[in-house]
Amino acid sequence: MGRFREGLNDSDEAAIDMSPLIDCVFILLIFFIVTTVFVEESGLPAVQPEPSANANPTDEESKTVVFQVSADGTIRHEGRDIGLHGVGPTVARRIQKEMVPVVIQAERKAKAGIMIGVLDAAMAAGAEDVSVDARN
Repeated sequence: MGRFREGLNDSDEAAIDMSPLIDCVFILLIFFIVTTVFVEESGLPAVQPEPSANANPTDEESKTVVFQVSADGTIRHEGRDIGLHGVGPTVARRIQKEMVPVVIQAERKAKAGIMIGVLDAAMAAGAEDVSVDARN
């Protein structure tokens, strides 16, 4: 027989080395990742108006029940200190005529437990639309 074989036996199989193919795929993958241009989407800047303490309520604001929660834990409604026990009756009285939204204006340093208490009391009184407004 010598150097050359005349045919392949059943036990001999032709195999292809996959290592160079895998290397090429990884090199192409790295090339496409590096050359991809990432688009940075820019949005519109949001400018929030500063709340005014002495502004007169408009018709739209008078249809909203607003509670102010201060950093020292005071809960106010329409300039009066009502405390946590007054939130439920105030909301119940206002939503008897029509369903109005409830807004909780909280100072940034107000305690979360008090805000959640106001939110729970408003929801228990029947309010469906309750939101929190954090201000300075």
